[in-house]
Amino acid sequence: MTLRPLGDYLETLRSLTPLVHCMTNYVAMNSTANLLLATGASPAMLHAPEEVAEFTAISAGLSINIGTISAHWADAMLTATATADQHAIPWVLDPVAVGATRYRQTLCAKLLAAKPSVIRGNASEILALNGLASQGRGVDATAATDQAVDAAIALAQKHGCIVAMTGESDWVTDGTQHYRINGGHPLMPRVTTLGCGLSALVAGFVAANRDAPLGATAAALACFAVTGERAGSHANGPSSFQVALLDALYQLTPDDLTTYAQLEAIHAA
Repeated sequence: MTLRPLGDYLETLRSLTPLVHCMTNYVAMNSTANLLLATGASPAMLHAPEEVAEFTAISAGLSINIGTISAHWADAMLTATATADQHAIPWVLDPVAVGATRYRQTLCAKLLAAKPSVIRGNASEILALNGLASQGRGVDATAATDQAVDAAIALAQKHGCIVAMTGESDWVTDGTQHYRINGGHPLMPRVTTLGCGLSALVAGFVAANRDAPLGATAAALACFAVTGERAGSHANGPSSFQVALLDALYQLTPDDLTTYAQLEAIHAA
């Protein structure tokens, strides 16, 4: 199955303005909301166990990020993902530093049972989530993307979902079809929470394009790759890059995304 032009997924997102319920970490809330707004989605940040089921049920998509996890947030996340599964609402798992502690591994195992539509992480997180011997250093990626390709494919096949693995180049797979996306800029790892925001953006794209989660995920990653490259071309450092990235996402047109995305179909060994 071939993907639609990537700009089509962006055009659909902007026409629908999907409400994305973001259960993300303290550090990422503001930047994630701004990234979603700049691209064309509508963010909401709710964590209270007393309301997450009710709100998830009326959301178009859900993004789960375990970056600053605590017991009551973990309970709320399990409630939200169970609700998403019950109502067929697409949701994205961002398993931040899953290899760092047993608590994170146990929580992610429970979250996986609620059938995420997409898993978005770096190579170290994908390796750890797939049960391989890789320990991440905090939220940093200590493994190269190419080292974790087999793990990403196996994870997608095992859980029947899309796996998006980000790094110097990005990989997207549904276990059968595989795509590599190039672009971005070296300043991107110098700005905290961009990966967290990208996971929420994936949730927005998939929520707006439910019939095509693989293409929607690829389009979300390509948005970051194209706009990151543009922002970096005239940024003086991390601070100006962050501002430039928001502007570039806001200014990106569907035709731009289709024309400038560096998307390559890969035949994995």
